[in-house]
Amino acid sequence: MSEPRKVRCYQYVNRPYDAVRELFHQRPLEAFQRATRSAAERANAVEASLRAGVAGIDVAVEVRIKVQGIRDEEGVPGMSPVTKLTLSWEATRAPGLFPVMHAELSVFPLTSTETQLELEGTYHPPLGVLGNAADAVLGHRVAEATVHRFLDDVVEQIRRELPAT
Repeated sequence: MSEPRKVRCYQYVNRPYDAVRELFHQRPLEAFQRATRSAAERANAVEASLRAGVAGIDVAVEVRIKVQGIRDEEGVPGMSPVTKLTLSWEATRAPGLFPVMHAELSVFPLTSTETQLELEGTYHPPLGVLGNAADAVLGHRVAEATVHRFLDDVVEQIRRELPAT
């Protein structure tokens, strides 16, 4: 098996950290569900549609998002606290054709009214040698675009759900 591919992106939202933290503690799956515009919710998973556009091609796949854990960490002296959500997603149909993403979403304050969200994830391309070749040509760009789009959708959902200060 090849080394996992890494994907990392970040985004800012003009909402206070405490409000964003509370949203994720109270209903993380619902927030992801609404962010990805899906109507299906399950006890431990949400089906959602992740989309990405690369080289003029729009790629969409229905996925099941799982939140494995959420924890708050106190910052070291002089540093901000951080809330970390461990999550994954995989295709609901033909999962062997798409990679499974394992990620950590870190949420931390920048100012009293601005919060940063940073998503760092890894995946293994499916289909062995053929999948590795496809990933090298285009797949990694699709994965990056998908993660960026997901995070953008989450930020927009936070803006809709939490009132501006």
